[in-house]
Amino acid sequence: MSIFEVTSDSLKALERTDFARQGLRERTDLQPLIRDQIEVLDPDLLVISEEFGDWEESKRRIDLLAVDRKANLVVIELKRTESGGHMELQALRYAAMVSTMTFEKAINTYRDFLQKMRRDDDPASGLLEFLEWDESDEERFAQDVRVILASTDFSKELTTAVMWLNQRDLDIRCIRLQPYSDGGRIFLDVQQVIPLPETEEFQVQVREKAQRERQTRSSGRDMTRFDVEILGEKYQNLSRQYALFRVVQNLVKSRHAPEEISNKVDDKFYKRRFKAAEGELNEQAFIDAVQQSDEKFNPRRWFTGDDNLLHYDGRTYEFRSVSSLEKFYPIMKALKESYPSAEIRFSPTESAD
Repeated sequence: MSIFEVTSDSLKALERTDFARQGLRERTDLQPLIRDQIEVLDPDLLVISEEFGDWEESKRRIDLLAVDRKANLVVIELKRTESGGHMELQALRYAAMVSTMTFEKAINTYRDFLQKMRRDDDPASGLLEFLEWDESDEERFAQDVRVILASTDFSKELTTAVMWLNQRDLDIRCIRLQPYSDGGRIFLDVQQVIPLPETEEFQVQVREKAQRERQTRSSGRDMTRFDVEILGEKYQNLSRQYALFRVVQNLVKSRHAPEEISNKVDDKFYKRRFKAAEGELNEQAFIDAVQQSDEKFNPRRWFTGDDNLLHYDGRTYEFRSVSSLEKFYPIMKALKESYPSAEIRFSPTESAD
C-alpha cells in the first residue's frame, strides 16, 4: 500500500523507505519522538517512565511504560526493523514483571521520569488528574496490563501469536510505523493493524466482560448490591453507585439544593461530586457549557443523560457517585441522619438463592 500526493493532474506516490536508510535510530531518535507525542499511538495514555527496569537480577528495560485512562499499565515496545523480532515475547515478560506495581510505586516511577525530563510537575497530582480520581485507589489501579507493539512491520509468526493471545483475554496491539520520503522530507504512516479498528470495540467489550467475571471470582472484591427507599420510592438491586445517586436525585427533587446536600457530608463533597451550569439544560447543552470552563470534563464518568440531570433553581447539575464501599456507607449514613423526614433506608439486596 502506498501514500500518494494529489496534484492537479496526477497521483504521485511517496517513496516507501525505512528508518535505517533515513539515519533514524530506535532508541535515540524514534523513541524520544514517540515518548513526547504518545498520542500518535494512543491519545489516552500518560507516559510514566522511559527505559524502565526497576526489578532485581535483570538488565532488561521497557522502552516506554504508560498508564491509560482506566488505570491500566501499558507496556510499549518499539522496533525499527521489518519483522519486529520476538518483541511480543519480550513484552509479555515485561508485562508480567510490572503487573504487581502499586499506585504508590507508579507515583515514584513517574517522579523519577519527570526529574529525568527536568520537569517540576507533582507526580501524584498529575497522575490523579489524568485518571480523574479524587484520591489514590489501590484496588482500582493496574487491574490489567496492556501491551503496544510498534514497528515498521510484523512477521506472520508474530501476528499469529498476538491474535491467539488476544483471543485469551490479553490486550496486545500492533501498530505499524511506516516511513515515507519525499524531497528530503520524511513522513510517517501510523496504522493499527491488530486488532483492526473496526473490530476493536467489540473485542474490548468481550475482553472486559471476561476480566470482570474473573476479578469477581478471584479477587474477593465486594460487589454488594443494595435496595434503597427514600420518600416512599423503592429501588431494588442497585450498584452502590446508583444507590447513592437515587438518594441524591430524590433529595434534589424534594427541593434540597445540591450545595445543601453536600454540606451534610463534608466540605469537599460538592467539589468532587457535582458539576453545575446555568439554565435548564439538556444533556448536550450541559456538556457543552461545562466543557467551556473545564476542557478535561469527561461526561462518561458522571450520571449523564437527560433523565439523570438534576435541576434546581434555574441551574442544571450532574452527579458523580462513589466507587469505594468504604466511602459509600458513611455518606449514606450522613444523608439518612441529616434528612430524617425523607425516611432513607438502605440494605444489601438479599440473594435470590
